Amino acid sequence: QVHVVESGGGLVQAGGSLRLSCVASGSGFSINVMAWYRQAPGKQRELVAAVRSSGDTTYADSVKGRFTVSGDKAKNTAYLQMNDLKPEDTAVYDCAAIGGNTVVRGPGTQVTVSS
Repeated sequence: QVHVVESGGGLVQAGGSLRLSCVASGSGFSINVMAWYRQAPGKQRELVAAVRSSGDTTYADSVKGRFTVSGDKAKNTAYLQMNDLKPEDTAVYDCAAIGGNTVVRGPGTQVTVSS
């Protein structure tokens, strides 16, 4: 069984930076993609960024140029470096480990950006 845990959230002023980490531990399936999502109050959950085992990355338009996703396949770990944060980035960020038809999500970490 695989467990996913995020860390690195917190409170930051607009223009600041945070680095989120996501670790998938345990065994059970081969992870092909690690993806970051976020959900702000009253809004739908949205994909922020994803990194594939090939190294290919995907970003939401709203974070391109500000966020960088990376992964360490050997450690089943993914990172989300968030720069130039804006109040609209405030949300609960969660990580998903994806392999085949299996998706394992973490509980999430709160990111709050003050203006």
